[in-house]
Amino acid sequence: MKNLKHIFLASLTTITLASCSDDDDGMIETDDGMEVEAPMLFATTHTGNIAGYNLDTGDSYTLNTDSNDAEGIIYDDDTDALIIASRDPLGIQHYGDVSMWDDMSTEASADFMSSGNVASPRDIAVSDDMVVIADNADTNGDDDDTPNGRFFIYTRTADGMTLRNTVMVDFDVWGIEFVDNTLYAVVDKTNMLASFDNFLSNSADGMVEATKMIAIQGIERTHGLDYDDGTMIMSDIGEASSDSDGALHVITDFDNKFNATEDGAMLAVGEQVRIAGASTMLGNPVNVSYDEDSGMIYVAELANGDGRVLAFSDEDSGDATPAINNMLSKVSAVYFED
Repeated sequence: MKNLKHIFLASLTTITLASCSDDDDGMIETDDGMEVEAPMLFATTHTGNIAGYNLDTGDSYTLNTDSNDAEGIIYDDDTDALIIASRDPLGIQHYGDVSMWDDMSTEASADFMSSGNVASPRDIAVSDDMVVIADNADTNGDDDDTPNGRFFIYTRTADGMTLRNTVMVDFDVWGIEFVDNTLYAVVDKTNMLASFDNFLSNSADGMVEATKMIAIQGIERTHGLDYDDGTMIMSDIGEASSDSDGALHVITDFDNKFNATEDGAMLAVGEQVRIAGASTMLGNPVNVSYDEDSGMIYVAELANGDGRVLAFSDEDSGDATPAINNMLSKVSAVYFED
């Protein structure tokens, strides 16, 4: 078993979103100002709140924000900021000075917000100064069952975000993740995973085709994904109406396995590890965040118990009991920052 470096993980099973202490969340001061120093887990909710969990001290907080419904979150350690995909009001929000938040904080105001280009944002991926938003609104406007989705590509500056271009795809989108210059995207309502090589070279509006698309055996309907140091984690929400049929798929040596699977073919379940069962409390795991160093998989579980933040070891399999089980109503996304 791996030695978990975050010694407070077990104690987090009893954390609520009430104030815990006056600690400063492990902040340190650098030449550039303040930054998050302790390992932190951030979560968004469909009520617009942001929750923060200090994985060293066990402290936590929840903040009211300028969003009434948030889905998608990334922490930028260069600017000490959280980037949030807001569904109400529609736009991409930027919250700075995150290291100053603690369990005494109650509200946070966005420094700036993008223009309301997005219609149904789901996930965020960042590559240098480029921010990509997966949007699953009906793009052809015919309200039929023809799969379609789009990616909004923003250029980020110190005081704003400007839409560079929008590209459309012929499948419904949800989770996205950059691995170097390749963008991976789950194909919503399926068990498929698409890749786009040199994705940001698509600098004009219009349709783009995936470089490659494969099926992930064992998944019924995928939503979330995260990659770290050769391992890809993918979530399976199963039936959206069920709060007990979700799963996680752990794919080690992902790059070689993906490259060895031909376009249109299937990655066998025998090359993955599946975490599922009643003890896992996985029903609709809509978003995941993975830390290879500690071997922990963090999960935004939307359906079970009205919302939970769960965590598992990447060495778990089958009907595993989560190492973290935190109630968080209507949780929509999680992001780990070390």
